[in-house]
Amino acid sequence: MAGALETLCGQAYGAEQFHVLGTQTQTAIFCLNFCCLPLCLLWLNVEKLLIVTGQDPSISHAAGKFVKLLIPSFFASATLQPLIRFFQMQSLVGPLLVSSIGTLLFHIPICWILVFKSGLGNLGAALAMNISYWVNVVFLMLYIKFLSVCKTTWVPISTKVFSGVGHFLRLAVPSALMVCLGWWSFELMVLLSGLLPNPKLETSVLSVCLSIIGTLFTIPSGLGAAGSTRVSNELGARNPRAAQLAVYATMIISIAEASIVSTSLFVGRHVLGHIFSNDKEVRDYVTRMVPLVCLSVILDSFQGALSGIARGCGWQNIGAFVNFGAYYFCGIPIALILSFKVKMKGMGLWIGIQSGAFVQTLLLTIITICINWERQARKARERIFEGSSSADSDEDHYNTARGVQKVLSNYKDLQDNEINKLTVAHARKIQHFRSQPFHVAEVFMGAPGKYMELKESIKSFQGVQQGVLDGKYDDLSEQSFYTVGGIKAVIAKAEKIARESAP
Repeated sequence: MAGALETLCGQAYGAEQFHVLGTQTQTAIFCLNFCCLPLCLLWLNVEKLLIVTGQDPSISHAAGKFVKLLIPSFFASATLQPLIRFFQMQSLVGPLLVSSIGTLLFHIPICWILVFKSGLGNLGAALAMNISYWVNVVFLMLYIKFLSVCKTTWVPISTKVFSGVGHFLRLAVPSALMVCLGWWSFELMVLLSGLLPNPKLETSVLSVCLSIIGTLFTIPSGLGAAGSTRVSNELGARNPRAAQLAVYATMIISIAEASIVSTSLFVGRHVLGHIFSNDKEVRDYVTRMVPLVCLSVILDSFQGALSGIARGCGWQNIGAFVNFGAYYFCGIPIALILSFKVKMKGMGLWIGIQSGAFVQTLLLTIITICINWERQARKARERIFEGSSSADSDEDHYNTARGVQKVLSNYKDLQDNEINKLTVAHARKIQHFRSQPFHVAEVFMGAPGKYMELKESIKSFQGVQQGVLDGKYDDLSEQSFYTVGGIKAVIAKAEKIARESAP
């Protein structure tokens, strides 16, 4: 569910709606912790549920106690995941790296003490996980509290947290489905392996293969997060071309990563089995499965990056439908046919699920190729200002600033000796405030010559700002931005306003 923030916070940061990041993150923390409540009821009754399904009572009792002790980590994770997205969407990966390493270094000794020295056994492991999760949360909260880098993006808690719940859930629910539909299909594959002949062998081998791809998937998952950040930031800033380039960069890196990892995995196929099992039959089976696992690594590299791009664009609902169709209408039926009808057993299950992954990757690729980036940039802006009464006014002022940018971009292609310089400083950084009057920030239009000194005049600067706000350039058509005469006219108007307001 926290994947919704990759859209909301990422695009808001690109549009410099910095206050939105804090508000949306707080909304996400509230929603995720609220969702934990019914799940806690499920965890509290795990022992009874396992017994009802025919599991051994002693094992059910031990599992029930372990899960109950893990409940505090449930709420820690519900707080941690939004915080991770809060930092990620600002490209603040340093704090995340430090907190992860610090938590790991803390977790290893505390886990060893609680498991082996305290006599708690596996219950000590559950307690160690609780403590480590909350240590990570506290570290990130302290970073937000005491370091100035987050002062513009983290806001005091207010009633806006609750007003944004619906907006958040519209993306959070399909975001959760995107992830869960894939996970559930793989879990179903393990359950189905228990129905095959020699279920102990089949389940063991599939569990090993899932452990391998689960570990290796952290790489494309990270690439997808980076792609999501760059795409959402650029769409929020209304830079569709830059967003498109970010997609190209993400996919090129994904191709390189898939090639390196899959090749390394294939070369070491005879060693992998020894890492997970002492049973020769299991090791040999794993060796035969490795070529299929390599194919899975390649598909995961692509779909991990493409899924990140989808989240950056706000396509969680499309991604959910793609995953549902790919796995449940294609992957699982093929897996059932190959494993039980064709008698390919565990290998058939794996091929079937990977056929679903192939369809998923293919559909996401087609959708990404067909993106209208200009339209996505407009939709990103609509999403950012959804529910804001000042959205229409903000849009008008943004269009004015965009016209100013157009002057600069087209001026580069014009050859005219009378105009040799045009300054539009930081036009992209115009601030849009949802709950306060709109400000044109750091915009100045001027030309060299006798009016150069006007740049040093604060009143002149404010006069130009007010001229833009008052619509002094409304009589100029858009086509005038493409001519030398049009640019001269815009500059002349700006200088006139500046002269009138000069001391």
